[in-house]
Amino acid sequence: MLEAPLHWKKPQMIFVNSMSDLFQEKVPVTFIQDVFRTMRASHWHQFQVLTKRSHRLLEVSPQLVWTDNIWMGVSVENKDYQFRIDDLRATGAKIKFLSLEPLLGPLPHLNLFGIDWVIVGGESGPGARPIEKQWVASIHDQCSVAGVPFFFTQWGGSNKKKAGRELDGQTYDEMPSRDLSGSLPELPLRNPTVEF
Repeated sequence: MLEAPLHWKKPQMIFVNSMSDLFQEKVPVTFIQDVFRTMRASHWHQFQVLTKRSHRLLEVSPQLVWTDNIWMGVSVENKDYQFRIDDLRATGAKIKFLSLEPLLGPLPHLNLFGIDWVIVGGESGPGARPIEKQWVASIHDQCSVAGVPFFFTQWGGSNKKKAGRELDGQTYDEMPSRDLSGSLPELPLRNPTVEF
């Protein structure tokens, strides 16, 4: 699958390694570099890479060539993992985003300097841990003050469809407006995202 995006001619938002972590300790740096080479060569696509291994990301970052179509994010579930934001901020990534999903606690003092996008959502499925409206509202307010696009995916729970994704009667689908040329239309996330 490594070269598959090169054959997809229509520009797409591609979520890389959705079922694993590209920066897991056992993934060789040479393989990560191969993935980055494909992403750079497929410059008409936008790639989202998400990791929980922010220390490894920071360690490997100088060995990678970052372009605007490679969006790098870290997962931050609660305040215990806010250090990942600092690690992300110190990388060479051009577009940096936070995935606060599943949000498992309040994050009242986020440092959003250098962050281009924030995604928030609750946990879903059997045994899903609860999310509080005030946690989501606080993050939305912080994003508004910082001028950072805010995307709310879901309240989650055992029936995420019924719970919906509105915050105070509104859906939030904001995304970064940056792209390679500055003139291509923004790709909406609600379209099917390709995974590779």
